Amino acid sequence: MATKKVMTKSQLINHVATVGGLKKTAAKEILENLVETAGKEVKKNGQFVVPGLGKLVLAKRKARMGRNPQTGEAIKIPARTVLKFRIAKALKDSVLPKR
Repeated sequence: MATKKVMTKSQLINHVATVGGLKKTAAKEILENLVETAGKEVKKNGQFVVPGLGKLVLAKRKARMGRNPQTGEAIKIPARTVLKFRIAKALKDSVLPKR
């Protein structure tokens, strides 16, 4: 099965510029500002919502026991905070087929 190429950052900037009727530099600034704002907001409020796309959320994972795959030895995995992205239902329904 051949892998499909994903859109690169420069291709995304070109697309946003073309669709929005903007210069590439303006489109690049918009995308970089969105990423910067998302980082600041999720750090401050614990979540950042992009309407129609999804929600970036901070989540806490509890400490748990795991296994070292090489030795099989039980190890303690410490608690940590992770960043998750939850896809908006409307987008999910438009991409995935109904069951």
